[in-house]
Amino acid sequence: MTVRLGTGIGWRPEMAGAVEGMAGIDWVEVVAENVCPGHLPESLLRLRERGVTVVPHGVGLGLGGAERPDAGRLAALAERATALGAPLVTEHIAFVRAGGPLSASPRLEAGHLLPVPRTRDALDVLCENVRIAQDALPVPLAVENIAALFSWPGEEMTEGQFLYELADRTGVRLLVDVANLHTNHVNRGEDPARALAELPLEAVAYVHVAGGVERDGVWHDSHAHPVPRPVLDILTDLASRVSPPGVLLERDENFPEPAELRDELEAIQAAVAKGAAEVRAAAVPTTRAARAARTEPEEGCLEPARQRLALAQTAVLSALVAGTPVPEGFDRGRMAVQARALAAKRAGVVAKVAPELPVLLGEGYRSAFLAYAQNRPMTEGYRRDALDFVEQLLLAGRPEDGRMRRELREWWLERSGPKPRSHRPAVRLARATRRVLLRR
Repeated sequence: MTVRLGTGIGWRPEMAGAVEGMAGIDWVEVVAENVCPGHLPESLLRLRERGVTVVPHGVGLGLGGAERPDAGRLAALAERATALGAPLVTEHIAFVRAGGPLSASPRLEAGHLLPVPRTRDALDVLCENVRIAQDALPVPLAVENIAALFSWPGEEMTEGQFLYELADRTGVRLLVDVANLHTNHVNRGEDPARALAELPLEAVAYVHVAGGVERDGVWHDSHAHPVPRPVLDILTDLASRVSPPGVLLERDENFPEPAELRDELEAIQAAVAKGAAEVRAAAVPTTRAARAARTEPEEGCLEPARQRLALAQTAVLSALVAGTPVPEGFDRGRMAVQARALAAKRAGVVAKVAPELPVLLGEGYRSAFLAYAQNRPMTEGYRRDALDFVEQLLLAGRPEDGRMRRELREWWLERSGPKPRSHRPAVRLARATRRVLLRR
């Protein structure tokens, strides 16, 4: 059954107060990995008490990866759905890690969402992974199309066809991100209207809208800029084909004043209303005719496809984060852009996970981290990455300033030893800030 969500906004701690004070917000979406079921933020609890729906949005499952979804990650997502009383949960059609037994290589973490090839192998693996996730979750699952900076060579389907087959074979609902459709139009020359025409519109759970920025002919889905007119136009096109059950504004950085957020929400509502006034029938996807002739692979018999996908994804991710040669057929320029984007995101997230490091290292933090990231791919999470970064700095005798190096060593020991001195981030950050101020 379709849940009517209405107008929503992505909840982030940095704008929690603004969201609470904003009229006309029917629901919010929260990054699932950023909340703890037993210690939900007070702001989210107050919103729930007011009857605002909260939907957990996962970023770490890697449903498009070669391996089966991790049982622990699925259990964590299920726990958050239950704690929030969510009517559904959402994730991405992406891979976020590679390597391991299927490819007989070290595990690698992307730290970001990467596109899966639109091939039969990838689709078969994705369908089984989605079914595994559906069985493990207490509420329906919806999956999101992602933005991409590069294309896979030898793809066999358009994005609309790929999504149609996925929804048709699994019954999964779709989270349609119109900003990502715009990104793929700029970066990969894909037609948003064709993608919308090929989608199974009855499967749409809700819609994402976000801003981005163009640099050197490449569109970056930043979630840190105002929503541009082309994205609103795609939203209008979608709304002319189907009444979206919910539409949500995403903002992850450069948080504006509440008045600017309200203006963006009003522009989104106007784009939906304009589409509703121009209702038209959607084209029949070409996949519908082809679908009946296909034989569904038997469940559990996908090991050869998983292995082929694993080898391909490992080669791509290794080129992006470990400096190995770019696989044949890929655009080297776009792969270089993606590699830089991954490193920049990694530096930014580590700075949030370990906020003491930019304080201790000052302006030298970013350049030092990016130099480290060139030769040190992330193999676990961001907290481990922060520790490994500092360890490599210390082993290299850096920073050159002796006092700074001692303070960094103490920071590392506090987190690497058997008994960290304080588990409270606020205490650690205050201590680091105090040391820097005492230097002056």
